[in-house]
Amino acid sequence: MTVPDTWLPAGPEAGAGARAGAEAGAGAGAGHAPREWARHWRHAQLPGLDLLRAHYVRHSFPRHSHDGYVVCAVTSGVEEVGLPHGVVQAGHGSVIMINPEVPHTARAGVPEGWTYSTLYPSAQLVADVAAETSTLRGTAGFTETTADDPGAAHLVNAVHRAAEEGDALAADSVLRIVLARLLRRHGGPLPARTPRTAGARTAARAKALLEERMADPPGLEGLAHELRTSPFALLRAFKETYGMPPHTWLTDARVRRARHLLEAGTMPAEAAVAVGFTDQPHLNRHFTRIVGVPPGAYRRERAR
Repeated sequence: MTVPDTWLPAGPEAGAGARAGAEAGAGAGAGHAPREWARHWRHAQLPGLDLLRAHYVRHSFPRHSHDGYVVCAVTSGVEEVGLPHGVVQAGHGSVIMINPEVPHTARAGVPEGWTYSTLYPSAQLVADVAAETSTLRGTAGFTETTADDPGAAHLVNAVHRAAEEGDALAADSVLRIVLARLLRRHGGPLPARTPRTAGARTAARAKALLEERMADPPGLEGLAHELRTSPFALLRAFKETYGMPPHTWLTDARVRRARHLLEAGTMPAEAAVAVGFTDQPHLNRHFTRIVGVPPGAYRRERAR
């Protein structure tokens, strides 16, 4: 199936709808001028997709990764993204594409910050689009991180606009069109993520232990002892395999698990303890930095 690149919905970019749903104080530095705002939500009729529209100035995302894909369109300002291969900047009309489990940071690249619309399609959704619209074999992904593609950026914003207006049919249609376009222009098969070296196998075992004992994990020395290696050898192997040290990965994993609990209706204070944070303020701090909105706002959006 070939999807035409010329399919561009008419109409200005939406902004008021996102700001109307913004959580006061979302992100670090809220309350400063210009004010930051963000909405992270999910449409009930768009399974496999999270949406984020935001304006950040002082807020910065620490190193983290996602189990699905990230596709975002910058509508104003400049976003600076730190990736394993270096730092990239994206301005108006640019699209950023990040594959699953790729560690990255994000912050403003200019004093006025940046505004963007982000799609978080699941791995299954991208696989379905790739199977139907491309000849890619294996796990499909993006071979480029940024692209100057105002047409694709317009489509990303159109997905948000349609979802905010309650038009799930249009949102789902445009979502699949923009994913097919980006895969065709900037896509390719992703390399297999199977541990091949002894260090990678050790890191994978460490990751499994941390996932299993997330609420009460061992220290670095204890973890290394269980795996019959040294602390520094474990640090090196884990960072080489997952792009971040074990404690950073654990914080990210706790936030991911907290998201699932919040989506199921768990209160933030209960979710905090369940994933190993000391209390709700501890969860609030890390959750807001990584997800971009506070856990309370995240849970309320999912309850709608």
